[in-house]
Amino acid sequence: MDHFSTSWAALRAAVAGLPDEAFEQPSGCTGWLVRDLVCHLVIDAQDVLITLVTPATGEPTVDAATYWHVAEEAPTGDDPLDALTVRLAAAYQDPALLAFHLDDVGSAAGRAAGLADPAARVSTQDQVLTVADYLTAYVLEWTLHHLDLTARLPDVPGPPAEGLARSRALLEAIAGAPFPVSFGDRDALLVGTGRRTPTDEETAELGELAARLPLFLG
Repeated sequence: MDHFSTSWAALRAAVAGLPDEAFEQPSGCTGWLVRDLVCHLVIDAQDVLITLVTPATGEPTVDAATYWHVAEEAPTGDDPLDALTVRLAAAYQDPALLAFHLDDVGSAAGRAAGLADPAARVSTQDQVLTVADYLTAYVLEWTLHHLDLTARLPDVPGPPAEGLARSRALLEAIAGAPFPVSFGDRDALLVGTGRRTPTDEETAELGELAARLPLFLG
């Protein structure tokens, strides 16, 4: 719960501090500008609110790691929701309106997470999981998108260290193997999810794990 709150607050603060021109810069998400990414975060916040008020009574079907679907290929932007996100982002026109919407809905999502019972079961995407596992899965979401936000904005503060470490541990659980200790948390996440191509030396250090990467999470 604490990792969720810390990671989400840091990401929202980073967006709040962006100058208007930063919204037109490319993000770390292929094909998306920063404004598109921020619009996606608004949708993410809505999903958190919806899920936290969608109780489930059955046994959990997934945990924080198995919640994630690993695709065989990177997103192309052809997905209807991805295309809708770009159109919605462009409709805001004024970046301040988009930032305000994220702060408004995002703050509500943060409060809802803080009030939720970690042991309660919720339903999303036809799956059942505990609130604790759901929020843990979103630590990875927030951290990866914080890295996407700052990919070409080096002066913007990055994700907190504890969020990076927790996200690395979760990505290792998804991959079924640890990253070499020579990899920092940031590099493990970037290389592990295909956001950066590993060097020849890094590929050698990854060993058998290299064949399983990158992990395209959805």
